[in-house]
Amino acid sequence: MSTLRFKALETLPFKNFRKDNNVEVPAKLSELFCQNVFSEQTMREYLTKEAFSSIIDAIKKGTKIQRHIADQVAVAMKDWAMSKGVTHYTHWFQPLTGATAEKHDSFFTPIEGGRAIERFSGGMLIQQEPDASSFPNGGIRNTFEARGYTAWDPTSPAFIMGTTLCIPSIFISYTGETLDYKAPLLRALNSVDEAATAVMSYFDKSVEKVTPTLGWEQEYFLVDSALHQSRPDLVLTGKTLLGHAPAKGQQLDDHYFGSIPTRTMNFMKELEIECMKLGIPVTTRHNEVAPNQFELAPMFEEVNVAIDHNSLLMDVMGRVANKHHFKVLLHEKPFAGINGSGKHNNWSLATSTGENLLSPGKNPKKNLQFLTFFINTIKAVNEYADLLRASIASANNDHRLGANEAPPAIISVFIGSQLYNVLNELEKVTDGKLSPEEKTDLKLNVVGKIPEILLDNTDRNRTSPFAFTGNKFEIRAVGSSANCAEPMTVMNAIMAKQLKDFKVEVDALIEKGLKKDEAIFNVLREYIKQSKNIMFEGDGYSDDWAKEAKKRGLSNLKTTPEALKKEMDKKFVSLYEELGIYSHREVEARNEIKLEKYSTTIDIEARVIADIARNHIIPASLNYQNRLIENVKGLKEIFSEKEFKAVAKEQISLITQISEHVSKIKVGVDELLDAKEKAKSTSGSQKQAEAYCNNVKTLFDSIRVSADALEMMVDDELWPLTKYREMLFTR
Repeated sequence: MSTLRFKALETLPFKNFRKDNNVEVPAKLSELFCQNVFSEQTMREYLTKEAFSSIIDAIKKGTKIQRHIADQVAVAMKDWAMSKGVTHYTHWFQPLTGATAEKHDSFFTPIEGGRAIERFSGGMLIQQEPDASSFPNGGIRNTFEARGYTAWDPTSPAFIMGTTLCIPSIFISYTGETLDYKAPLLRALNSVDEAATAVMSYFDKSVEKVTPTLGWEQEYFLVDSALHQSRPDLVLTGKTLLGHAPAKGQQLDDHYFGSIPTRTMNFMKELEIECMKLGIPVTTRHNEVAPNQFELAPMFEEVNVAIDHNSLLMDVMGRVANKHHFKVLLHEKPFAGINGSGKHNNWSLATSTGENLLSPGKNPKKNLQFLTFFINTIKAVNEYADLLRASIASANNDHRLGANEAPPAIISVFIGSQLYNVLNELEKVTDGKLSPEEKTDLKLNVVGKIPEILLDNTDRNRTSPFAFTGNKFEIRAVGSSANCAEPMTVMNAIMAKQLKDFKVEVDALIEKGLKKDEAIFNVLREYIKQSKNIMFEGDGYSDDWAKEAKKRGLSNLKTTPEALKKEMDKKFVSLYEELGIYSHREVEARNEIKLEKYSTTIDIEARVIADIARNHIIPASLNYQNRLIENVKGLKEIFSEKEFKAVAKEQISLITQISEHVSKIKVGVDELLDAKEKAKSTSGSQKQAEAYCNNVKTLFDSIRVSADALEMMVDDELWPLTKYREMLFTR
């Protein structure tokens, strides 16, 4: 590894850095949009009228596609793809590894007489059979049971990557259990559509469908590829495990929204070009707070498509970065002492008539509609806060939550003081029928003023994990490397459940004789009372909030194991089963997969730091110590005893400190390896896995403290390993 590191550094001219790869951008990016996507416009061109109508109905109404239609679509897809030089196809899916997966098959098919043709049928389009045994499954599949199926998702458009036609798909086991992120997401989206459309019957009976929308904000770091290769911890874990902080980090706040470096800008230009071709509607780019940290964000899209686009983007980012000799770091906390990276999920609900249900209207009726969905969202988060917390839990995100603009682990809702006052007014609604005066006061003086309130109430609470930002809710706790599907599955599932319960309660009051508006106001009033504890307008980082949250009964699940324990609560499992999103077995399997991933991540980091400390830090430290010893011997030869004690004091102290730290590292590494061997010999229950991880983290911290101390002493010996951060950040 050491040789590889120094070879990597030889490729980097430190004085001038890399030469910029100039990127030519067309005058109109819009001309590139969906160039490599089997979009609606492309389908109109290539499909028969019957096939096109069938696909659109499947997308908008969820109707089933007949086999003969699938055959027509497959032929059209193949003809379009081949016109662009495509030779293979793949079912592109999102297994529980956190990355995307694909198995490429050729259109090429031999036929009689030594001839061959390109063939792609409806059966090939609808289903593929990749190996299911080696993907995370939480015990659902045995190693010897390899069969699994991918199935085409027609609601997300096919696209071209290189010479391959990629078909977005779900992934299930032979026995029908879901093994991916997409299948449960689609179920959750269907549930919230049904529930929200039913509630919309109170306000607008012409609404036939409600579609959840998502706008993600992707944060990331860029480092030079050669510098990245010089760090074994970055290569193997995605983060630096040791090394002192650079003299200049983000103290001056001069990177945030600053001028984008030329080399980075060229990377961004090419990335945007590729995104446009793939139909990813990115519109925003800027420097983030930390040095070499950046962000890009798209327009809002339907949730399923938005998540596919984000998963695709993370792949494309890496490919484009390589061309510019960059490495993209998506780890939530790649460097200590500076901001980590998140992926804010901006969520809302849109109707088939073009309305945003979390945006107030111009009259009291539309504002009552807004309040209905607004308050139900808050109620849903109040009821299922721990489940939402579990959906963003990971070893990487544990390092990020609670500091440097990342929200804390305590789930709370920020709505702004003025909207909070509106809810206080609604809370005063009379129980039962409203008097004419109450109706007038409520509609004109409370509900009617909401649009005016929101005009001056657009500030954001950066410490809130769930904040209303004018016409959407922003889930700020999602990690930068995460698949958005999991928190979006939870968000839409809990909203579906909440809206179903809401309609039952309102209908019950209407049956008792209350008018529709009065029934709605009465139910909303109770929801406000029940959800008061989750609403918080202050500083989420403060110790006072942690104490206050505890008094309110809110959970503070600081680590992934704590959060995953809550995920198995009977209430949460029942929610999934009731909505048909997961079976009990699937919930257990996914919980086990996440715990195993957490344990494995901690284990890998521990082994990497043990290797670096033992094979890099200690040898360099001993070399330096030997030079100090020679120096002390020389001083003793030329100075008197009295003078020697004075001039050699610092060197002798360093020699002693080095020996002490080397000894601590040696003991820590031995204990770490011993803990791993003990873990191998025990059965892997959640409690044992958590105990092992806690033990490893303690030993890890002990090794890191001594390694960092030695690294400070022997900086010149380890410069290529640890010092490049300062050089990179201050260039």
